[in-house]
Amino acid sequence: MTVTATATTPLAPSPKTWTGLLAAATDDCLAVLLKGADQDWSRPAGDLDWTCRQTLDHLALGLIGYTGLLIARPDDRYITLFASLDPQASVPACLDGLRIAASLLTSTVRDTTADARAWHPWGHSDATGFAAMGITELAVHTYDITRTLGLPWAPPDDLSAAVLARLFPDAPSGHSPSDALLWCTGRIPLPGLPRRTDWQWDGTVR
Repeated sequence: MTVTATATTPLAPSPKTWTGLLAAATDDCLAVLLKGADQDWSRPAGDLDWTCRQTLDHLALGLIGYTGLLIARPDDRYITLFASLDPQASVPACLDGLRIAASLLTSTVRDTTADARAWHPWGHSDATGFAAMGITELAVHTYDITRTLGLPWAPPDDLSAAVLARLFPDAPSGHSPSDALLWCTGRIPLPGLPRRTDWQWDGTVR
């Protein structure tokens, strides 16, 4: 699927469609990360303070965290379940762990009713919102890591457009969805728009 419109293309995927988008994001991100598995992952990921390995651990924590929130559906707090990757495991093994975490989130999104809501500090959200959060985490942190590893990669436009429509209602128009998502998440500047130093998404249901 190819999106050629601007970042403001109105998309409202159903929960079933979101499971496909999340699965596609998982496959795409893990495939490119695997290409750099034999490199030095102790270096910082892009401009982050975390190393590439620590960024993988952050991804596992986030994906499992979103899964737990959708299951527990708290009104005012994070869940108490935390997930981490074995610090002694190889990078390919860690990527397998991320695939497990993403699959758990995908299954939970698929099985969650449309009226379910769960707390998040950036807006109480539904299953589609948490799917979009998972895709955002995968996309931007894969971008961070691939910059360090020297692998040419950017978030696919179809995934970026869906995420922008769901989480970033103030996304700038006139740019590719990929560039707009990277700008919204503080990764790059755009013509006339300096790079963001502070940002967040809006997960509320609209």
